[in-house]
Amino acid sequence: MQKIPVLVIFAPTASGKTALVEKLFSVNSNSVLAGKAEIINADSMQVYKGMDIGTAKPDKDFLKLLPHHCIDVCEPNEHFGVGEFLPMADNSCAEVFLRGKLPVVCGGTAFYIRNFMYGLPKTPKADLDFRSKLQKRLKTEGAKKLMEELEKLDYESAKRIHINDEYRILRALEVCYASGKSLSYFTLEENLRPEYDFFTIELVRAREKLYERINLRVLQMIDKGLEAEFKGLIKKGFSKNDPGMQAIGYREFFMAEEEGKPFDMQRITELIQRDTRHYAKRQITFFSTMKNIHRYDAENFAQIESAIISRFCSL
Repeated sequence: MQKIPVLVIFAPTASGKTALVEKLFSVNSNSVLAGKAEIINADSMQVYKGMDIGTAKPDKDFLKLLPHHCIDVCEPNEHFGVGEFLPMADNSCAEVFLRGKLPVVCGGTAFYIRNFMYGLPKTPKADLDFRSKLQKRLKTEGAKKLMEELEKLDYESAKRIHINDEYRILRALEVCYASGKSLSYFTLEENLRPEYDFFTIELVRAREKLYERINLRVLQMIDKGLEAEFKGLIKKGFSKNDPGMQAIGYREFFMAEEEGKPFDMQRITELIQRDTRHYAKRQITFFSTMKNIHRYDAENFAQIESAIISRFCSL
């Protein structure tokens, strides 16, 4: 069976991933790779409809020039995790390859990319009745209470899960009670998935420069109308308990309100900038442990382009 060639591009938020793939693969670019690829989005929040500004989602004009998959596939109140991402990404890669183009998995959600490349660990299947009980407890007791419970059962997993990532809190508890073992007991696969021929690139920037770009991008999101986008989502009935609304860029509106500063845009901006910087640091740490990664300065377009052409010389 022929392996599907896949280019994986990973970088922390605000590193310039979208600008890079536009310059490489957009049909109107000057690169020899123009029009020869399609993007499989690996950003866990760009899957949500109506969340465009806060997730830095490519606009519709750009999507016409460079097709993207795994974008705008569910509502903010629907759960979408790695279990949903993997089959969707697999289908998209197969379809892109059949069209004679290169599948490019691009994004900053390291958990998605890591599991796409290596596969999911073999954990117990979900018990829907028990999950329903946990979800009811979440509503009545709150995430903090369940996180404290997880810390006692599986401290290593609790350290890696954010308090707002309610799905992963519930899943970790589910595994603990179903198997009697911690989620961290079920180790990740060590071998790349055999159906793909991977070439994986990480874009690198100096930490200080990256933080400057993050702070600037948040200001640009505010100028583009992030507040109005958030209010529009609230008007549609979405709330802070919905998975999408727990994303950075949206949850900070609720955080400011809890501080007694509803729609204080200066405070909300500061919170988004802070949380995005912290997220970028976690992204870098997560991906630093992966093997067989080719790391390039994010500004060195010629080197990146040359490496991709050399690797996929049949394009």
